[in-house]
Amino acid sequence: MKKKLIFICLFLIIPIKAFALIEVDITRGNLNPLPLAVSPLSIDENSKKSFEKILDKENIGSEISIIVENNLRTSGLFNPLNKDAFLQAPDIANLKPRFEDWNLIKAQALITGKVAYIDEKLRVEFRLWDVLAGKEMMALAFTTVPNNWRRVGHIISDKIYERLTGEKGYFDTRIIYVAEEGPKTQRKKKLAIMDQDGANNKFLTLGNELVLTPRFNPTSQMVTYLSYFKNLPRVYLLDIETGTQEVVGDFPGMTFAPRFSPDGKKIIMSFAKDGKSDIFTMDLENRIVERITNHPSIDTSPSYSPNGKFIAFNSDRSGYQQIYIMKNDGSDVKRISFGNGIYGTPVWSPRGDLIAFTKLHNGKFYIGVMRTDGTGERLLTENYYQEAPSWSPNGRVLIFYRETKTNAKGEGFSAKLWSIDLTGYNERLVTTPTDASDPSWSSLLSN
Repeated sequence: MKKKLIFICLFLIIPIKAFALIEVDITRGNLNPLPLAVSPLSIDENSKKSFEKILDKENIGSEISIIVENNLRTSGLFNPLNKDAFLQAPDIANLKPRFEDWNLIKAQALITGKVAYIDEKLRVEFRLWDVLAGKEMMALAFTTVPNNWRRVGHIISDKIYERLTGEKGYFDTRIIYVAEEGPKTQRKKKLAIMDQDGANNKFLTLGNELVLTPRFNPTSQMVTYLSYFKNLPRVYLLDIETGTQEVVGDFPGMTFAPRFSPDGKKIIMSFAKDGKSDIFTMDLENRIVERITNHPSIDTSPSYSPNGKFIAFNSDRSGYQQIYIMKNDGSDVKRISFGNGIYGTPVWSPRGDLIAFTKLHNGKFYIGVMRTDGTGERLLTENYYQEAPSWSPNGRVLIFYRETKTNAKGEGFSAKLWSIDLTGYNERLVTTPTDASDPSWSSLLSN
């Protein structure tokens, strides 16, 4: 059964004038991350002993603050300051910060808080302070079961990110991907899931059957993916919380890239047969299949716009693979990619303003974005081989996978997950216990 957080507002958010301490320019990048201080959350001795016994954690307050600090740092927008420079103790700072002390170390924002064990529950309070103005910006508290301590850290990170940037965060999320092991010619592939920071990794299938292209439902913790049963492709639905799995259907020919509609009620995918491929949808309630494209070309990799009115896909109907958009009934097809190279795997941003894609040009693979009319193309990263971008729920970050080139003996191959933000400056390796491919980002769990 899913463990839900119980949220309790400790204070009303102080009704100060709404503003953001930073402004993010997605075209140039934030080259001067906001300096902030994340003070360890204070904890009384009785609570510390209780949590050491329950969670085997020496200081759960410090552990939660480290999660917040790491999340904010990896966003590329914030520069958490070294705790060795802090002049004020955590418990005192939470009650009444000496802003001159935090000004001295150049902090512009300060995060304080405390942790307690009350009625067998974990209670976490945190405050966000504007150091320059000497004011409290936000104060909230959360009560939940002790094992949810990591999620509390992610939720606090989201609240801070939203207050300081004006945008929703993306830290209380999960990523599903294909875990890979073995030589390149005999890869064992199974579904795996983890928190967005790589923690709590869990394998969902045994690896007996090949799995491909897992994709999250935007409205729930449901996943669709492709798996081969007796060498025939099948589309599956998997409920992450209950472990319930069902076959959506057996389809003629090959099936590719199933993906949910924005409301989670349909799956869109492509069927390949007799040397061509067209796009179809299936209503998950009545299992009615509807054909969307009917063209003597290869149409594949469909992705809905956030409002469900349009579909992006790639097709070779112009002679080589390019990106097109159309209305959700298949009408009004328009090509939108016109740069040099081959384009594929288009994915519509949750914000609705951009489409991410993979591009092959002059022997290199690029992950890029363009506006929905094809203008403003920007290539964010290039490498030997990389593809399958997936958006964070706030449309600010992309996760994808990258493969390394083997030597003459076929040695040295690996596949790893990477993330990059829309500026192209903040590229990071996402650590997984095995090789990894085909990532998909969930929606916010705390929505």
